[in-house]
Amino acid sequence: MEMTNIKNYIFDIGGVLLEYRWADMLMDHGLSRENAIAIGNTMFNDPLWSGMDLAAAGEEQSIIKAYREKYPAYGDTIAWFINHCEYMHVPRKDVWERVHTLKEPGYPLYLLSNYPETMFHKHTDDAPFRQDMSGGVISYEIKKLKPYPEIYQHLLQKYNLIPEECLFFDDRAENTEGSGRRIGQNNSSNEIILIAAIILICRSHQKCSDIFPLRS
Repeated sequence: MEMTNIKNYIFDIGGVLLEYRWADMLMDHGLSRENAIAIGNTMFNDPLWSGMDLAAAGEEQSIIKAYREKYPAYGDTIAWFINHCEYMHVPRKDVWERVHTLKEPGYPLYLLSNYPETMFHKHTDDAPFRQDMSGGVISYEIKKLKPYPEIYQHLLQKYNLIPEECLFFDDRAENTEGSGRRIGQNNSSNEIILIAAIILICRSHQKCSDIFPLRS
């Protein structure tokens, strides 16, 4: 892919624009590191967490109830964690600055992320990067998740984006490979088009800076 072809930049949130301190958050709540990691892994690895990412405001309470029924020993802790998710995220301000350098020359910037509504607003409403965004699609809005093709297609159609002109930053390989790559469709041949570059994995600040370094 030629970088000169890129006209739109698309960003995941967690692991790209924000980091998470979920284990430290649970330790602040009084758990040992061992128990914090055990409960966190149980919570995040359960399919119920995917349901969280589809939840509109208030709907997370039914998921908390399901966690309580499935993991009674962990129920109170999981409920506290979900209800106090404002303590989980950590700003990546140096990445925000680099994102802003893309906005200054006029590149359209978009969000594409799996997030429940309440958590999304708690984590991003006061974040400066929101002001740089031209739009986006969040999973709770359309009840679709990455890495399934529908959420990628929805973003393209909503903003009339051409896949080959987009670069997407995400921290999870499954969101940039397989079905996550199949986001455009050639109407004449019904052939799936892959997003250009396919998709940068943004697990470190260094990888982000390789693509859009801060101006000197």
